Amino acid sequence: MRRREVMAMSLGALMASTFVGRAPGEALSATSAAEDEALSRRYDRERRFVATRFGRIAYVERGTGPVALFLHGFPLSSFQWRAVIEQLSGERRCVAPDAMGLGYTEVLPGQSLMPGAQADMLIAFLDGLAIDRVDLVANDSGGAIAQLILARHPERVRTLLLTNCDVEIQSPPAALLPLIRLAREGLYPELYLEPWVKDKALARSRTAGLGGMCYTDPAHPTNAATGQYLGPLVASAERKALVNRYLVGLERNSLEGLKPALGKCTVPTRIVWGMADTIFSSDNAKYLAQIMPRITGIRRLAEARLFFPEEYPSVIAQEARVLWRQAAS
Repeated sequence: MRRREVMAMSLGALMASTFVGRAPGEALSATSAAEDEALSRRYDRERRFVATRFGRIAYVERGTGPVALFLHGFPLSSFQWRAVIEQLSGERRCVAPDAMGLGYTEVLPGQSLMPGAQADMLIAFLDGLAIDRVDLVANDSGGAIAQLILARHPERVRTLLLTNCDVEIQSPPAALLPLIRLAREGLYPELYLEPWVKDKALARSRTAGLGGMCYTDPAHPTNAATGQYLGPLVASAERKALVNRYLVGLERNSLEGLKPALGKCTVPTRIVWGMADTIFSSDNAKYLAQIMPRITGIRRLAEARLFFPEEYPSVIAQEARVLWRQAAS
């Protein structure tokens, strides 16, 4: 598709071209529990760090070519993108960092963990790796950070693939407010994360687990994924305090006033949205399409919940390739 044709697409045309649901025969989960165990060990071996003024930023990297930067959600880590990276590392240098306060990133004392600071950290992280421009792929709180990077540093973003995430009119989502209150009291890790780490089946519970809140597949998160995501966050009193600070940092709407900047954005952007998400509104994709002039398409997945990129990696890979072809034409 030629660039001028992409720019001329109307919102109505975008809505009409939306694909809903999974393709016939498309698997829901990409990795089994045993495969995740192997991938977890591989991530532990291959994890690297970049020293910045914010701290030592943990990341994994695979592949060669133009850089694709993957931003994860809360309380996850770069491990969220393992299956997507497996599919795209043949055509991109895939780089996935851990946000400050999450995963294995080591934060300097007193460092802000708010989304704006996370965006600044990522620019410093890219500078540390001598990376000029990236294809951004983001989910959940990582999507808010991606929008801040796009508004502040559009020259650093080649394309943007957004999945379920904050938008200016829903940041933070109402479902997060009780957790933020617990974090203010210093209780979130003890009441949520530690029980899930100790009983990984509980983490998959439909009624009391991360799986029931954010995943479609009852097999998710696997034991290995739970360990990768939550293990570091409860490893010490200091890390628990950091998680609480991360959550409190989400209380303020970090995207407030961002609409004019996004309205001027010329970066080709594509949206994939899980319509069964109970955290973020299904109307957020439409909102983004109304304010951002270079939305090249929206794909809605009827069954998918918040952390669907972990469960539908082939969809993310497919939509990323479509976006990259559109941007190159």
